[in-house]
Amino acid sequence: MIRVVVADDQALIRAGLRMILENADDMELVGEADDGAAAADLAIGTRPDVVLMDVRMPGVDGLEATRRIRAALPDGPRILVLTTFDLDEYVYAALRAGAGGFLLKDALATDLLSAIRVVAAGDAIVAPPITRRLIERHIGSPHDPLPRTEAELRVLTSREREVLSLIARGLSNAEIAGRLFVTEGTVKGHVSAILAKLGLRDRVQAVIFSYECGLVRTGA
Repeated sequence: MIRVVVADDQALIRAGLRMILENADDMELVGEADDGAAAADLAIGTRPDVVLMDVRMPGVDGLEATRRIRAALPDGPRILVLTTFDLDEYVYAALRAGAGGFLLKDALATDLLSAIRVVAAGDAIVAPPITRRLIERHIGSPHDPLPRTEAELRVLTSREREVLSLIARGLSNAEIAGRLFVTEGTVKGHVSAILAKLGLRDRVQAVIFSYECGLVRTGA
């Protein structure tokens, strides 16, 4: 069972999420919070697999709550950010703070459940076009010199750089395997090596890194 905590200040949103989770055979709702401070305390206390985190809440927002959870439980629950189009800057900051991915609040129930399963498995694939728009909008120009990240990029083999660029474009492991004519297991090995060499936690951070260091260019 995937244990889930829901954090949102809107009662109707929480009720909708509760209904969706209760109808999923492989998920269990272990608690709800209506502000970031309560969400952090609840997540730290119950140690769920996934936290569905709203970003804009009264008092402590979802960004600070994410930081608190990450500080207390570095290897703890995966955090899936819930947002709307007008909160782009919050989403990007949440990803940088340690969130494992995000969904728009108008996502279909099936997409929400799928995202929870993917995030719980630690394979946060950054596929939606909106994700790429967020990253491109907030990292600045990819042509700016970044000696530190460029140096880190050089630790990768040519094939690992190729895999990283495909991750940044939103391809899944299966899609990358098909593109490179290798097995999915081989791709998983490359992904693990990339994350280890660059000191990244997951694919979300890998995508951000790819844009920041210029491996993938805006509009590419």
